[in-house]
Amino acid sequence: MNPELSTLRGLHLPAGGSSVLQGEIVAAIALGFAAALLFGLARILLARRRSTVRRAALHELTRARNLDPQTRLTAQARLLRRIVRTLEGEEAASARGTAWAQKLDGTFATDFFSRGAGRAFVDGLYRRPAAADPAAIDTELGRLFSRIKA
Repeated sequence: MNPELSTLRGLHLPAGGSSVLQGEIVAAIALGFAAALLFGLARILLARRRSTVRRAALHELTRARNLDPQTRLTAQARLLRRIVRTLEGEEAASARGTAWAQKLDGTFATDFFSRGAGRAFVDGLYRRPAAADPAAIDTELGRLFSRIKA
């Protein structure tokens, strides 16, 4: 019942079997590396876009500091509209009055525009110049603009 050992064929692996397995592993590693690079690049571009809004807002605020107080207030009000338009869209930037104060407060997570000196941007542009301190407004706007995340 035992076959003769001489009639048995020798053990061997299929030809090229190890190179196919290595090729699949190398391809998987390369695809994983490419996916990680694409993900990292997307995060960098998104972060750069976000910081660009913040950087541009702070730059415009710095440029407005050289203007006389009433012109400065007008330039800052325009800057606030542009920032809200960029971050939240045209409809949000078209708000007026108390709704505008609430939109600004919501955008910057503060109550500076409804209760503080920022109220000048809501209803003070068409009134006589108030006793609002331009330096205090500049400081607070700079603080709020530096917190822009989007």
